[in-house]
Amino acid sequence: MPKKVVVGVVTSDKMDKTRRVEIDRVEKHPRYGKYIRRKSVCIAHDENNTSKEGDTVEIEECRPMSKRKRWNFVSVVQESRLVDVAALHAANRAAQEEAK
Repeated sequence: MPKKVVVGVVTSDKMDKTRRVEIDRVEKHPRYGKYIRRKSVCIAHDENNTSKEGDTVEIEECRPMSKRKRWNFVSVVQESRLVDVAALHAANRAAQEEAK
């Protein structure tokens, strides 16, 4: 049986070699027909800590590695475009200090 491969977004990279990945989907309500957003949360193993928070990644099913970890990191589909605002302000302040 082939392994299931899904694409999701990394929501936490605080653990070593482990990522929390959210997989979003839209379902139609069986009675009312309204479309509802749902999400699945998967804990994935990232051996080299390649992904970071906000990245869109591809993960595949694997054997159970721990109590909750059942997915393996495959690749980064798209890099995160999130900006660390505090670091940006600090860099701007440092540039202004140098200019004076």
